[in-house]
Parts: sequence; structure tokens; C-alpha cells
Amino acid sequence: MNIPFNIPYATEQEIRYATQALKSGRLCGNNQFAKRVQAHLAEKHGLQNAFLVPSGTAALEMGAWLAGLQPGDEVILPSYTFSSTANAVVLTGAKPVFCEIDPKTMNADPEHIRELITPKTRMLLPIDYAGIPCDMESIVSIAQEHGLIVMVDAAQSYGSRYQGKACGSLGDLATFSFHETKNISCGEGGALMVNREDWLQRASFLQEKGTDRSLVLYGQKTKYHWVDIGSSYLLSDILAGVLLAQLECEDRILELRGKVTAAYLEFWKPYAEKGMVQIAPYGQYEKLNSHAFWVVFDSETNKEKFLLGLKERGVYAYIGYMPLHSAPMGQKLGYKPQDLPRTQEIAARIVRLPLYAELANDGLDYALGSMELVLETIYGDKR
Repeated sequence: MNIPFNIPYATEQEIRYATQALKSGRLCGNNQFAKRVQAHLAEKHGLQNAFLVPSGTAALEMGAWLAGLQPGDEVILPSYTFSSTANAVVLTGAKPVFCEIDPKTMNADPEHIRELITPKTRMLLPIDYAGIPCDMESIVSIAQEHGLIVMVDAAQSYGSRYQGKACGSLGDLATFSFHETKNISCGEGGALMVNREDWLQRASFLQEKGTDRSLVLYGQKTKYHWVDIGSSYLLSDILAGVLLAQLECEDRILELRGKVTAAYLEFWKPYAEKGMVQIAPYGQYEKLNSHAFWVVFDSETNKEKFLLGLKERGVYAYIGYMPLHSAPMGQKLGYKPQDLPRTQEIAARIVRLPLYAELANDGLDYALGSMELVLETIYGDKR
């Protein structure tokens, strides 16, 4: 049997909506399906002011420009994230300042963030790794104390909640990804949540290539002009149709992914109790979206044995991020692997397990059985 790392969820409705968008003759951004997606986000999760963009990467870039980052500014973010998070900073000329992670969550460590603040710090850019919300209470408190902007890379946390509020609703800005690897997917797509009313008009200018075209569309002007920087930060309405179909199934997707997460928790708990692995503290959160399930092995050697053993049985787990501070680009920026020893060491031992909605119906028992057999070859029958 073959168990891939990810299979995007899909129904027939995606085809119907995409066809409707195609036949409408209005294929570009901010048309009927985009508006329906925005309404869904607001009604379902209280997520207001969503700007649908071509990718989570585009959302980060648009957010960085909207925040007014400039050369000489510093932005604190975890090294344990995807390159897009740092690239959004670098493209503005600002400097990414990498912080350590909290080993319990793999998210940015607020105490290290505090230590890294200088007079040049302009923004904090935490991520919600694996759908687990970062410690926004601490991060927002630090930002308010120092007058800093907060943009949350919530690429993986759509549908999760933090202290009663939807991920994406906290901070000045937040970004979602709807890439095919995410719970809710339209292949490529994303959203920038603008949680400051005074930034909404400029966000519309940036999204429309730096023009005030949105004012024409709303009947406030008869002609539009080039008024700001910007780019084509618009999601095609065909993809917005696909996205809407996915969002209409989000409760079902969450239910199925939740079954996989529950099974993994039950399976891995004895190994965690014996110190063979560490797993995330899933039980302490109000609601998680079951985006990913990770384990940190007690050694890099055992991690490699586990990955190889699963692959031989047709089960495809995956490593986590390669820390950005020790990557070639990070070293060009002046960082060394030893600068963030905690991040470097934990990243070498982490594994993400296969997790997708249909796994709950087909293949979960085989995946768990394969994991048990491989772990027996590593640790013996110690479960």
C-alpha cells in the first residue's frame, strides 16, 4: 500500500464553481466568487477584511509593503519557518532577525524575541507552525510595549483558534495559504487579513498594482491613477471558485483530519511518555485545525531510521523546515548555524507524519501498523 504525505481534498463542487467562473467572462480577481469567499470567512470565523491573493507568499509580501518596511528596519521572526516568511522582509530591504523556537510548539520563543529588540526593530513576524497558534498574548504585549507592528504568518492555521478568537484575526496583519499542501486548497492561493481599518484603503491600492482602481469600482472616482507601489496581488476568480467549494466543506475536512490526529495521539503517547519522542501539546488548545502532526525523535539517527523504514513500506513522512539562519541565504546575511543552537538541534530530529482527510477512511491502520513495525526495529518492543 502507498501512503503519500499529502493528498488535497476535492469534491465535484470545485469543478462546478470553476466552470461557472469561466463561463461568467469575469475571470480576474475580486469578482463574484472572491466576494463569496470573503463573506464566508467573515460569517464563519469573524475574519473581516480578507484580501485574496495568488499565494501565501504574495500575502506576506503585500503585508510587508503595507507595513511600510524600509531598508534599515529589522523584523524579528523564527528561523524555523519557510523561506517566504523571510523573503517578504528581504524584498523591502529590511533585515530579518532570527529568533529561537519554543521546543514545545516549534513557534517563536517570546523571551528570545524580547532579547533581540533594538531601536531598529519595526515588526514582529511569528508563525503558527503546524496549525498551532503562536503565543499571541506575549507577542502582542511585547509589540505594544515597544510600538511594533505584528504580522502573523498563519499559513498553516486557518480554522484554529487562540483564546476564543480565530487565527488570522489577531495582530495588525495575518496571512493564510491555500496551497495544495494546506487543509483548504485551491492549488495556489492565499489571503492577507488586514486588521487595521486605517490600512484598508492602501491595501486595496497595493493589491491593484499601486493604482486607486478600487475607488473607481466603488463609484468614488471616474478614473484611476498610479498612486503607490504595488503588484498584481489578486486571486483569479476561477481559483476563488475552487476555494469556495473547499471552504463549504471545511467542517468535514476538519472532522476527518481530526480523526487522524486523534489516532496519532493515541499511538504516540506511550513513546512520548518513555522519552523516545516529543509530541506537540495538542490538548492544551481550544481548537486546532489538525494541519500537521509532528514528532521530535531522541536522536537524528533514529529519525533517519524511521523515515527510511517507513519509505520502504510505502509510507511517506517528511522532515520539517531547514532552519533559515543556517541555510545558504541565511549565511549570506551573516548568520552561522551555531547562532540558534536550539532551533538547529531540534530541526535535525523532527518528522512530520502523513496527514490528509481521506487517510481517515483509507490507509490509516496501515500507516500506524507500519510505524509500529519500524519503531520496533529502532527501540525494540518497548511501547
